[in-house]
Amino acid sequence: IAPFNPTNKHKPWIETEYQGIVMENDNTVLLNPPLFALDKDAPLHYAGEICGFRVHNGPSGSSSVQFEAVVLDRSTGEGLVRSKEPLDCESQREHSFTIQAYDCGEGPDGANSKKSHKATVHVRVNDVNEFSPVFVERRYEASVPEGRLFDHIVRVEALDADCSPQYSQICFYDIITPNVPFVIDNDGNIKNTEPLDSKRQRVHTFWVTAFDCGKNRAQADAQVVVTVKPSCKPGWIGWSKRVEYTPGSGSIPLFPSLHLETCEETVWNIQATVELQTGHIGKGCDRDSYSDRSVRRLCGAVRGEVDLLPPPSPAANWTSALPTLPSSDSSLVFSFNGSTHVAMVPDSIAAAVSGDHFTLQLWMRRGGINTQPPTNQARGNRREEETIVCSTVKNDDSFSHYSLSVHGCRLSLFYWPDVSAARPVKFLWKLEQVCDSEWHHLSLSVQFPSVTLYVDGVTFDPALIHDNGAIPNPAPRQRLVIGACWGNDWLNQRQEKGGRGIYDYVGGYRGLLSGVTVRPGSVEPHSVVECLYACREGLDFGDLETLGSGMKVHVNPSQSVLVLEGDDIESFNRAVQQVTYRNSLRFATPGVRPLKLTTSLRCFNEESCLTLRQLEGYLVVLQPDAPQISLSGVGPHLARPAPEFEGPRGVPLFPELRIVCSLSHAVNTAAQAIWPSRITTTHTLMSDAVAHTLDGCEVQPLGEELNPEREELLVDMDALRERGLEIINTTAYIAITGAESISVYEDVLRSVRYRLAKGSARFERRFRLSCSEMNGRYTSNELTLEVNFLHSLDSLYHPSHLLASQQQFLHPSHHSGELSGHTLPNPHRNSVVPGAATVIIMVCVGFLVVMVILGVFRIRSIHRRGEGTGGGSKEDSGQWDDSALTIIVNPMESYESRMGISADTEGEGEEDEEVVESPDDANDDQRIIIKKEGRDGNPRRY
Repeated sequence: IAPFNPTNKHKPWIETEYQGIVMENDNTVLLNPPLFALDKDAPLHYAGEICGFRVHNGPSGSSSVQFEAVVLDRSTGEGLVRSKEPLDCESQREHSFTIQAYDCGEGPDGANSKKSHKATVHVRVNDVNEFSPVFVERRYEASVPEGRLFDHIVRVEALDADCSPQYSQICFYDIITPNVPFVIDNDGNIKNTEPLDSKRQRVHTFWVTAFDCGKNRAQADAQVVVTVKPSCKPGWIGWSKRVEYTPGSGSIPLFPSLHLETCEETVWNIQATVELQTGHIGKGCDRDSYSDRSVRRLCGAVRGEVDLLPPPSPAANWTSALPTLPSSDSSLVFSFNGSTHVAMVPDSIAAAVSGDHFTLQLWMRRGGINTQPPTNQARGNRREEETIVCSTVKNDDSFSHYSLSVHGCRLSLFYWPDVSAARPVKFLWKLEQVCDSEWHHLSLSVQFPSVTLYVDGVTFDPALIHDNGAIPNPAPRQRLVIGACWGNDWLNQRQEKGGRGIYDYVGGYRGLLSGVTVRPGSVEPHSVVECLYACREGLDFGDLETLGSGMKVHVNPSQSVLVLEGDDIESFNRAVQQVTYRNSLRFATPGVRPLKLTTSLRCFNEESCLTLRQLEGYLVVLQPDAPQISLSGVGPHLARPAPEFEGPRGVPLFPELRIVCSLSHAVNTAAQAIWPSRITTTHTLMSDAVAHTLDGCEVQPLGEELNPEREELLVDMDALRERGLEIINTTAYIAITGAESISVYEDVLRSVRYRLAKGSARFERRFRLSCSEMNGRYTSNELTLEVNFLHSLDSLYHPSHLLASQQQFLHPSHHSGELSGHTLPNPHRNSVVPGAATVIIMVCVGFLVVMVILGVFRIRSIHRRGEGTGGGSKEDSGQWDDSALTIIVNPMESYESRMGISADTEGEGEEDEEVVESPDDANDDQRIIIKKEGRDGNPRRY
């Protein structure tokens, strides 16, 4: 036994740092370097031996609890580090703590034991592949356009809960559905292997799985759905090239299902321009289809305007040499060629529009139909001005001069308030409307020095006002020229050219003019000007309240161009669907209106920004339901005694006239047949009465014209003037014109009277009445009235007096118009009765004489028989009273029986009237009525 050494001189020694590894399914830590504690006191017993290791807390303060160190060999100092409980790499992958070694001291009781320094131990927990991959989503969806190969359609992703890179990483993915045109890479990106066709297969569905690097497969596979979209073409979807409009529908949306497809291109500004082209309809749009004069009255314009370009007529012959063009509205369009087409207004008309305060209005279209006027003229090519109106006006004791001209895209008014004293002034306006070759309405109100210009109802201020300097004074003579102005020959002398005299005109106008009027006096109110120009059709926006934020809407004054602007596609699509077409005319002009939609886009990447082509379509205004203007309550015969027509007021022709306007439209009605399974559809015309406006009625005598020396038609002129209507009264017709209500025309036509001069007896006269609206576009039925003049014969007190009446039939020319109108329907009123008719009349009259004589004898015989049987009667009752017997020959009996005139007569004399007829006189046109003195007391004349 070794001697006891009571001294322990040295401390144990260990490494300063250890690296350890432990598996998740093991508790032994493999250290590098291995754990050995050395002591210089070796081989002393106890002092040179290692009795233990002590584990201290690491930086985290908790790792030491999970580990312990044990001594495997006390003499060599070998130790072992192990975990007290299973470790989880997923919760904590690395652990750090410190360790110290202790020797056995100086004896078995461990007295005077020494310890080593502290060494750091780093333990890494090695992972075990205990988890399988899990997909982040159970279903992945994507949509792609057809016909293209894509590098990336959709990416699937799976995760593994293991902590180590080896087992936590997904090494590869796999599509487990066979025969699909898709592949997947190790990162989960899916792409197609061939172009997709939406018509062949719209939706592709397949399954994918994932494997980690430990070859563990995903617990659940993921589903992938790829929708194939039809090839995306940027542009408008839902565009309808044809849009139909039924007159009377109010407003209709033009693009109810239109929306913009940008193919996922990000845009930050969208602007769409909708254009409705109505230049071919009248003067640019659907306006009131009445005459200019009627429209002015409907708009409340002050009366007194003078038409400088009236329709050619004997009274207005200065426009007869001007060529005219057809127009869809009521106006007359005159063409000017810049040289020979000039209208020299007579001095009498020019004198009516004198004064320095006036309003000049006209419709203008530069360049005519097929000529585009030059908008830009090069410098040095100074083309002269084209003069529209040139006038020298006489004031109280002086003369003023003005001319309205166009030059390029400029409109100018040259005004000279006093040609003998003041200096001239020129007002200039630069307007695109002057040179766009479209119809425009100009209203120029001059109240010098104030000048107001309205173009299409919009006010324009002069761009320049300047003094023209000294120019030759015009001669003090009043004159007015349309389409040019006289040249330097201010004295207006004629020059002989080609053997005839012509004026020296300069500055000829090239284009179309219509409705050129001048009204002297105060200027026209703005509201009237707007009404005259107002279009009854145009573009509009449905509901501004629904307009999204950031959206803007702009409509030009003529409502032919509408501009939408916004930055949000959804709001923009909703706004486009609110664009409407409206037409307030009940009877809109049918036809085609071209329609255009132009779109411009601004993108963040301007280089790849989309460019959309212009869309073109057309709006079709269908034929409106034609109004039926029905005239009734007249005729067809009007029989009155001839003296009534010779009175001072004549006889009203249409006292009970009724005018009704209705609209007829087809309605489908389904009628149930005998068998319930069979339904028959029929079309029924429904008629709706509507309030209406007429613009003209005409009364025309049929046959020969009126003879102004013997007959005339009378009209209440005061009533016409009060209602603003105009009348043309000739021997061939009477025309009443002006836009007014049906009730007004009824009152006016009921007052039309027909009067004959004394001694101008006729037997019949036929008249025809018709009315129209929209300047003849819709006409009424033709109401024919036959006027019959009733004539009576002198009372005959003896049958033999009838013989003398034969001369009246044999020689009608001696009794102008007493019976010839009723005996024969001879169109030549005062001609001699032909021979055949004379023979017939003589036979009839002779037959009547025989009947009268037989009747007289029969009455006398009856009277005698009654006297013999009634002897007790009074003496007076048996007397024959010749004074109460009247024999009347009524050649109008057959006519009156047809007209119902004789019905009342027969009813009155039913008790005291006896008719003596021959059995063969049923077809005779004449009857003999023997009427005693009845309730009248006097014989009735027919």
